[in-house]
Amino acid sequence: MSDRIFNALFLCTGNSARSILAEGLMNQLGAGRCKAYSAGSHPKGQVNPFALSTLEGLHIPTQGLRSKSWDEFAQPDAPKLDFVFTVCDNAAGEVCPFWPGQPMTAHWGLPDPAEVEGDDALKARAFKDTAVALRRRIELMLALPLERLEGMSLQREVDRIGRSTS
Repeated sequence: MSDRIFNALFLCTGNSARSILAEGLMNQLGAGRCKAYSAGSHPKGQVNPFALSTLEGLHIPTQGLRSKSWDEFAQPDAPKLDFVFTVCDNAAGEVCPFWPGQPMTAHWGLPDPAEVEGDDALKARAFKDTAVALRRRIELMLALPLERLEGMSLQREVDRIGRSTS
């Protein structure tokens, strides 16, 4: 096993819900193996409180999570990315910045839990369901022999995970 740490960026338009959940989950589940970040094409500037409470309910640290622009990760001093995942259909259809290092990209789209209408219990359930789906995908990715898979094989696997049922 390699000591290499893989960097993953999760993208969503507002960077307030799905991408934040994915960042927290990947950092918890991939500790020592993957470092996750999140960003948005049009960040809302604040994290959805349901995203934070969902992560806290899963005993995942939330300090340092913030809504930010994907431009931060296109800068020369940004972390070198190995993977870029879009978790919303809008971000997947946008023209992304140039990512230094040509990371592998995949679309892991999920419905936006922030768009669920109803009482707080219904909204909290939508965020929990989204976290469960993201957790499954992240666990599948972390089960891959990332150090040994290359190019097309790895691309095929991360694409397959994005198409997996939630």
